[in-house]
Amino acid sequence: MLRTLCGVAALAVTATVASAGTVSGTYGWEDGGTVLGSFGNFNSSNYTAGDPGLVYSGNRSLFVFEEPIGSTPQGYVAFITGLSDGDVIDASFFAWDDTPGDSPSLRIWGHYAMSDDVNSYEGSAGGNNTFSGENVWTELSHSWTFSTNEDGRDALVIEVRIYSDDETTNFGYVDDLSVTVTGADVSGVEINFAPAPGALALLAAGGFAGSRRRRA
Repeated sequence: MLRTLCGVAALAVTATVASAGTVSGTYGWEDGGTVLGSFGNFNSSNYTAGDPGLVYSGNRSLFVFEEPIGSTPQGYVAFITGLSDGDVIDASFFAWDDTPGDSPSLRIWGHYAMSDDVNSYEGSAGGNNTFSGENVWTELSHSWTFSTNEDGRDALVIEVRIYSDDETTNFGYVDDLSVTVTGADVSGVEINFAPAPGALALLAAGGFAGSRRRRA
């Protein structure tokens, strides 16, 4: 269930080819979408600006929370498929939490996958050790250089990770996701974001299969 560069006709296209060697896309949750998938005790909903108006730009953001507390919950906010060795993926989003230098905190991370399954797992891709800040919007970013490895993986999933200590302060907000892929030939690369709720039925018939590999 995805929004893609090639996409379904009823969906707005959010990824554009900027040059022969670059493809990029942005997503701000303005259409009511949430995440493409998740792992662990990750929960999310689409947030509409109000009091306290926790959006970075526009009128909506992604509200995330950990419940129950445990493990390292991860929400999948972008799925980049059709990658080749040496492709460079730059991703960033803005994150907000309400605790100064303590949990809960958010950070950007990634894992390798296969293009036919957003829930597949072909190893950790790592991420940035910078966490969201104190009652302010913090831009979290990271750059990955892709490797197909011996298993032939060809996709990367961008994660929002949340770290919480208790269920009274177990939440944060995410907005303005940006992804750029640069490589020698990006003609087969697609940047996928969560579809709007009304698009789910259109995509169900062509949805991805179940997870190919569980995490260790």
